[in-house]
Amino acid sequence: MNKLIASLCCKLALAAAVVPTLAHAAPEEVTYLLPAPPNSPAFGPWMIAQQKGYYADENLKVTFVAGKGGVDVAKQIGAGNAVIGGAIGDTPIVVRANGVPVKAVAVLGAGSLTMVAAHQGENIKSLKDLKGKTMTVMSYTDTTYYALLGNLKSVGLSKSDVQIQAAGPAGVWQLFAGGKAQGMAGVPDWVVSSSDAGAKVELLESNGFKSMAQAILASDETIQKNPQLIKRLVRATLRGMEDIMKDPKAAAATYAEAVPAYKGKEASIEQVFELYRKYVYANQKPLGVIDPKRMEEVQKFYVSEAIVPKATPVNDLYTNQFVGTER
Repeated sequence: MNKLIASLCCKLALAAAVVPTLAHAAPEEVTYLLPAPPNSPAFGPWMIAQQKGYYADENLKVTFVAGKGGVDVAKQIGAGNAVIGGAIGDTPIVVRANGVPVKAVAVLGAGSLTMVAAHQGENIKSLKDLKGKTMTVMSYTDTTYYALLGNLKSVGLSKSDVQIQAAGPAGVWQLFAGGKAQGMAGVPDWVVSSSDAGAKVELLESNGFKSMAQAILASDETIQKNPQLIKRLVRATLRGMEDIMKDPKAAAATYAEAVPAYKGKEASIEQVFELYRKYVYANQKPLGVIDPKRMEEVQKFYVSEAIVPKATPVNDLYTNQFVGTER
């Protein structure tokens, strides 16, 4: 009997030693492609999720790498060079039509990432007032440019009605802030940068064209073969977004810890996060969900403007299987 008890005790001790080992398995390493350098405030949800250990909570070790724009990120994912990446919700429309097998697996907000801004005092109160004006965009192949075209079309204007200048990621707001352009199409970060540089900015109503917010992209193959990984990455990232929505000031402080270059600039980051909270992230339930009707309408515009050669079945452009999941 004593031998039996001793044997059982030994087995229990071994089991107890194994359980912590399993619970603390080495984190899964993931390279996460972003369309621009990670130190942009636009990537606040990702940096906050990293800083607050949300990826670590999912037993992930994430390394962020900058790609050359959302289309490049999508191509890298489609080629199998990365399992996950960031772009705009519109991006699968562009690349899928050219044979790149990626889908949007979450969109960060029910609004559009693109804002149309004008100078106060220029008597520009609506999109129609942009006729004959000079506008800046980042480039002629960037989603913010396509969103501007869509907004102009919604009020009966075309690109020939406006002088549109491609000025690069810094020039887009610097030329505007310096008074060399009357308007700008860009992300919330650039609106705040313009204000910090002294411009008095007025945001124009731009709900006529439903360009989408930032998106998380994955390949068809990864979605099929490793859905749990995608679910964990989406869930952690959306927690970072939720922090910004709940308390932009506290989120700005966390962001400055994650990106030390912004130490002392928390007030500006808070303004950026307020714009995202109000105009981009708001009114989305559950967080991350993709609206198929919106995707279809955006695709119709891209096809009508010959930005893409043909339409893709909408169900091939996105999946909502990874949103609304709890840990």
